[in-house]
Amino acid sequence: MDGRTPRSPGDAPRQGHGIELSPLAPPANLTAELVRRLAAEIRAGRLRPGDRLPTEQALMRQAGVSRTVVREAVAALRAEGLVLTRQGVGAFVADPSARGQVRIDPGEMRSLNDVLQVIELRIAIETEAAGLAAERRDAATLERIAQAAMAFETAVQAGDSAVTQDLEFHRAIFAATGNGFFPRFLEFLGPMLIPRQTVRPYLEESEARSAYLARVQEEHARIFAAISQGQAAAARSAMRRHLTASRDRYARLAGRLSANV
Repeated sequence: MDGRTPRSPGDAPRQGHGIELSPLAPPANLTAELVRRLAAEIRAGRLRPGDRLPTEQALMRQAGVSRTVVREAVAALRAEGLVLTRQGVGAFVADPSARGQVRIDPGEMRSLNDVLQVIELRIAIETEAAGLAAERRDAATLERIAQAAMAFETAVQAGDSAVTQDLEFHRAIFAATGNGFFPRFLEFLGPMLIPRQTVRPYLEESEARSAYLARVQEEHARIFAAISQGQAAAARSAMRRHLTASRDRYARLAGRLSANV
């Protein structure tokens, strides 16, 4: 026992106002740095299970980053199982007993080749997930996928990187499989599910990135159409093409970087 007074379920969550983050220096990836700092606060016990994270505005002010960086960092922490989010309330530190015991640590990802290997893993798992979703989807899960696709489109049109919305699209498909182990696979991948937040320093200029996200949007639409129509083979094919295109993009990027060494 650590001597702490246990919190009863009815108690109001303790605010996570006991931490103070200094402004972030401009490293290659602000999202990854903010994730690292918040995760350190959680693992050190300065933010305990049930505590609410500081608000978006507070994190933006303390860390000196944009709202997009804060939202992507919270999404990454949620994918790692470190926090839970409640619509309209905020993000809360998760109970350690509820977290996935195994996941890919962002610190393990030292090269674009590592990212390519993760995408290969995703191709194997998510292709089948799309097929099962087409076979087992119901009105509620279809609505969730549709809402995620629409949120992605809105974010892209607003010039956002849409990492959070992209993650939700794939999470919604996993939920539609009706197999609870598929969503848990997200805990294993953690923030590595959407690689562009990991390799952002190497990505192309904004115009090329916008064109890429527009293609992703079209691929999402084809995946959703196949799932909604119950066409399992077409859903598998659309998901495979989507992830293969992502793999090929990062393979080309790795080739260009190697040529410049």
